[in-house]
Amino acid sequence: MKKKIASIANIKFIVVALTLIALSVVVYKLLNIAEETSITVENDKRIDITPEHIESIKAIGEWEFLSVSDEEMIDTVRRGMFSDDHLVRIYYGTMRLGINMHHVKSEWIKVSGDSITMILPAISLLDRDFIDEARTRSFFESGRWTNADREAMYKRAHTRMLRQGMTKANINSARNNADTQIRNMLKSMGFKHIIIRFDERP
Repeated sequence: MKKKIASIANIKFIVVALTLIALSVVVYKLLNIAEETSITVENDKRIDITPEHIESIKAIGEWEFLSVSDEEMIDTVRRGMFSDDHLVRIYYGTMRLGINMHHVKSEWIKVSGDSITMILPAISLLDRDFIDEARTRSFFESGRWTNADREAMYKRAHTRMLRQGMTKANINSARNNADTQIRNMLKSMGFKHIIIRFDERP
């Protein structure tokens, strides 16, 4: 009877030992599998700008960054034998300074990861017909004047307004506004490093 009890105890010991060994092997295997299939999280800083994105930016077309309003008084005198004819007209106009995205050159935009470089058209006058003819009025008029005379005065007013509006200071101001607005747009798209350049001449 004692021998039976001893053998049963031995069997229990062997079973427990084998169970512990088996559990150790299973745990070891699981640890190896966990190491081999470890999950790594990588931060992909690349920002994909598709051809559709580029076309949508170009589709903005004329992009105004500064408007300059001006008022000019133009007068002309025609000498006569007995009296002089005199015409004074007042012209009003608003010049819009900005860039025309349709004028971008090839490879005007380059993207590398979270960096972007843009080469934009020069700041230019977006509309050359900036004089509001509906507001143009004669301040003083004596004698007879033809349409050709009025056209000549219109051209003088146009030239004078251009000289007043397309100054270096105004162009620089429009360029700074463009840089700020476009930079903010690109930041909202996720770009961290932004370089913006402008062509020197329209």
